[in-house]
Amino acid sequence: MNSGDETPSDESAFRDELRSLLRRAHERDADVEGGWECRNGAENPDWDIIVSEVRKPDESE
Repeated sequence: MNSGDETPSDESAFRDELRSLLRRAHERDADVEGGWECRNGAENPDWDIIVSEVRKPDESE
């Protein structure tokens, strides 16, 4: 990360930031499951984001 800038600059930092965002949202009872289009203007790419809850490996069916 750049000094003074908390924007993720590599995949690991991005995953950490995303994990933190999802945890905070979940703790505040936000519905974090679903799909969203992120439009970013002509100068940046657009993204389609899909978030789904997955079963933890130790959970039985």
